[in-house]
Amino acid sequence: MDRLLDTLFPTAEEIPEAYRLGEPLEQRDYLVNGELRRWDGPLATVRSPVWLREGDEEHQVLLGSAPLLDADTALTALDAAVHAYDKGRGAWPTMRVAERIRHVEGFLGRMRLQREAVIKLLMWEIGKNLKDAEKEFDRTCDYIVDTIGALKELDRRSSRFELEQDTLGQIRRTPLGVALCMGPYNYPLNETFTTLIPALIMGNTVVFKPAKFGVLLIRPLLEAFRDSFPAGVINVIYGRGRETVSALMASGKIDVFAFIGTNKAASDLKKLHPRPHRLRAALGLDAKNPGIVLPDADLDNAVSESITGALSFNGQRCTALKILFVHEHVVDSFLEKFQAKLAALKPGMPWTPGVALTPLPEPGKIDYLNGLVSDAVSQGAQVLNPGGGQSRGSFFYPALLYPVNPAMRVYHEEQFGPVVPVVPYSDLQTVVDYVLDSDFGQQLSLFGNDPEAIGRLVDTFANQVGRININAQCQRSPDTFPFNGRKNSAEGTLSVHDALRVFSIRTLVATRFQDSNKQLISEIIRNRQSSFLTTDYIF
Repeated sequence: MDRLLDTLFPTAEEIPEAYRLGEPLEQRDYLVNGELRRWDGPLATVRSPVWLREGDEEHQVLLGSAPLLDADTALTALDAAVHAYDKGRGAWPTMRVAERIRHVEGFLGRMRLQREAVIKLLMWEIGKNLKDAEKEFDRTCDYIVDTIGALKELDRRSSRFELEQDTLGQIRRTPLGVALCMGPYNYPLNETFTTLIPALIMGNTVVFKPAKFGVLLIRPLLEAFRDSFPAGVINVIYGRGRETVSALMASGKIDVFAFIGTNKAASDLKKLHPRPHRLRAALGLDAKNPGIVLPDADLDNAVSESITGALSFNGQRCTALKILFVHEHVVDSFLEKFQAKLAALKPGMPWTPGVALTPLPEPGKIDYLNGLVSDAVSQGAQVLNPGGGQSRGSFFYPALLYPVNPAMRVYHEEQFGPVVPVVPYSDLQTVVDYVLDSDFGQQLSLFGNDPEAIGRLVDTFANQVGRININAQCQRSPDTFPFNGRKNSAEGTLSVHDALRVFSIRTLVATRFQDSNKQLISEIIRNRQSSFLTTDYIF
């Protein structure tokens, strides 16, 4: 492990030409009211999780800097969004659905031109390996295409009139107002766009603040946003959330709050809104997803899915398996197979072919993970895998901890990193109690083959988590499936279809079914005198 760590970080010359960076990027642009404006104030330094070797020393790569906007500047972006929405009378919220779709399609075309630049920054800014960075970009594009398709289908169903109890009506989904969209650093493109794009396409105007890590990768898309949407419809700000976002929420002018982060941060921000009853929220929050291995489980499959579930992108996923409960009759075999799979995972830089373990972007994360491991070891756990828990710079080699018990911090805290706690159990009720008593309720995984046992556990956990995975890791995909959570793990449901509903409300236009009213409605439709009252069919 010492030899591996000594040679983990490359020299500048060892970086493949295709993935080398030029001079640090000093970004001062932000987008407000259809204009790229220059910020002449202070900047935040942006550093890469990648370090470089120079002789006997290693230093962290400086990627560039991003604007540290103040509260007043952030509020100008909010004012632009408020003006563009114009209490629902603006050009964007009243625009026909087909026209809004054309704007989003235009953005998608411009976005695709920036694929290479965004993927490179995903690797350098957050340490995502090349394969996963490409997948994130392409999956985001696919999500936009699927969202457009889902809206077309939704609008087709809304294009007809309904007649009930002598009342003629048309029901359509209309926007809610001004949305504040904030994404996470682990999926700074994909997770962000799963709220940003539905918010826009449904007719809301948006203030968008990129994630703290993964901030520079939005820069190649600023012109695409500017050139694809009317002025004020999408506004992109930067800066410290406690200054900029707090001011936005305290203004009371935010109608929809889309946020992916911790439940504490979400609660603190929601409390700042002076009219919380008018605030719609779509929140993806903390999770401590358990994997439960029953005594009859296919161990090869359980280990394979658990390795991927616990350590994809170094465990930095809300959907990661954060704790494993393994029956005592199979735990020894499980751990032996797990260690063998873990030893085969390749450490390296994001562009290294076949790499699975990369440096961590979050400052202070190494110390936090070391603290979890030390606490567990002090209370009886062992680090089973050779080199587990060793670190260098921003890199932390995964630690497989066993046996873990409730006295340890890692039993309760979401580690959000490459620490894998394994809890042996004999009585399944202890595992059930863990899930029932947990503050979190996003997902869990069941590994077993007894239909009676699996069926009983599905019924036990169906009202505890948003998704139960059978003989498979926890995950979000496919995007057409609902993605949600209970307790402190989420608010609202997101999927390609559900997100369109989260960022809109059903509005009804109704009249008595009589000749004069029928003639009136027919004239409005025939002469295209309303964007709402229409029987247009979008192909």
